[in-house]
Amino acid sequence: PKKHVQDQYAFRCIPQVHGASLDTVEYVTNVFLTETNGVTDNPNIFPDEDLIISAGNFHGQPLALANDFLAIAIAEIGSISERRVFQLISGNRDLPNYLIANTGINSGLMIPQYTAASIVSHNKMLCHPASVDSIVSSNGQEDHVSIGAEAAVKAFEIINNVYIILGIELITAAQALDLRKPLKSSPKINELINTFRKKVAFIEYDRVLHDDIQLATSFLKSYHFE
Repeated sequence: PKKHVQDQYAFRCIPQVHGASLDTVEYVTNVFLTETNGVTDNPNIFPDEDLIISAGNFHGQPLALANDFLAIAIAEIGSISERRVFQLISGNRDLPNYLIANTGINSGLMIPQYTAASIVSHNKMLCHPASVDSIVSSNGQEDHVSIGAEAAVKAFEIINNVYIILGIELITAAQALDLRKPLKSSPKINELINTFRKKVAFIEYDRVLHDDIQLATSFLKSYHFE
């Protein structure tokens, strides 16, 4: 009988979860392109018809809703990433607890997983939709507004947060692969890890991992994925 019948969802459902987020990014991109290229003037002036029409093309609801949707989609990438980190440090698949060979006084990658989990929880709060809110201004004339700017700010913060979570996952995955040597992964993964190892070294004993996380985050932002 097989020792491991099925992988956890965080691994075998990657295409479905990441794919759903990718679909959302494509949808949001189309919304942004439409709105960027649309007419948002108010009033709208039609000199040939001698018309001046006060309308609502300026309203930010399409962008507000899209940014809220984007925030959720990106946060989910971070959420499932943290679950993979948790599984990798949990002593499964013949890997040592916390992915540290020298156990005892060394805590390995326990604290980075804490960090990823706390960021995921923070992202959940940031995912509360801004677009469901509205506050009256202009003496009641502007009685329903999109709160789209706040939606954009929250989405931007989530994106930066998820880069940190993915950086922690990269550190964790690289550590796990090194601990599984002489076994190898695919050529693409091996190339990625070898390049990453030029920035972040294997963790043999506990060290301050804040710098490693920052380096891993910067690496992900600059690495050319094919």
